[in-house]
Amino acid sequence: MKNIVAGHEAVTATEFAELALGIDLELFTGSAAESAMERAARLDVAHEVLAELRESDPETAAYAESLLRTLPLKTRRPAGRRRAARRPVSGGMAGSAVAA
Repeated sequence: MKNIVAGHEAVTATEFAELALGIDLELFTGSAAESAMERAARLDVAHEVLAELRESDPETAAYAESLLRTLPLKTRRPAGRRRAARRPVSGGMAGSAVAA
């Protein structure tokens, strides 16, 4: 069964919550890589949005407020193969060619 909200298909539970509730979850949860200044600015905006939500949608406001108490979201790593670390070439044979 597909979860479609407002014409958009939600692939993950996070996307479904964002589409259904109309709030950006990262605004309330933060990012593990944010600086202290970025965190302070994000929390200022989150508290303003939370104040508006309390007036218009108390249930969503309660959910958003609970998100403020969670750990920051982990940043996504790009999918792909992991590369092995390159080892330096040692010995006197480096750079020599073999003739056949």
